[in-house]
Amino acid sequence: MNINDVKRAVSEIKEKSPQRKFEESVEIAVNLKDVDMSNPKNRINEEILLPNGRGKDVKIAVFGSDELKSKARGVADFVFGAEDISKFAEDKKAFKKIVNQAYFFIAEATLMANIGKSLGQVLGPRGKMPRPIPPGQDPAPLIKNLKNTVKARSRNALTFHVPVGTRSMDADKISENIMTVINRITGKLERGASNIRSIYVKTTMGNAVEIKAGDEK
Repeated sequence: MNINDVKRAVSEIKEKSPQRKFEESVEIAVNLKDVDMSNPKNRINEEILLPNGRGKDVKIAVFGSDELKSKARGVADFVFGAEDISKFAEDKKAFKKIVNQAYFFIAEATLMANIGKSLGQVLGPRGKMPRPIPPGQDPAPLIKNLKNTVKARSRNALTFHVPVGTRSMDADKISENIMTVINRITGKLERGASNIRSIYVKTTMGNAVEIKAGDEK
């Protein structure tokens, strides 16, 4: 697979997908083959920084001390203190609403053990355990990176989806994002591209278009 294969597919979905009244996401569907997904070591679980961003905002939640909370306000979407951990532990329904809205969590390193013990059963299965941050560190650079980062998680399935941009983004930029994701995934597979059966790209409401996958150069 090469960048030109990707560009052709991206151009096709943009041409064939009519303009909607909302901003459609663009995602790829990756279909693996000859991979034993019952072995956790073979599962894909990657966080990938897109070179051209996601094209739309995602929400970030922060747990921290008063100092970290002060620095996080204005750059994070949700800011919580140590006292909120016990509150959420008692009201899991309220916490799940936050978890469903926030794409990433950040927590001061000193709070990680308590979060794992009190909230891990909600965060863990969703792949949203917090990124630890040292006490006193400015969270703004990490938050900026996370807002342009996507998750590639196969769990125990041979097919999984990864967001790579939005329809309004330039086709070349979407294609660069896709290649970044594919290269990361390929690098994690035992037999590289030979473990990829097919890759499709689509908009939220549009039809999927296949991108050539394999060892071609």
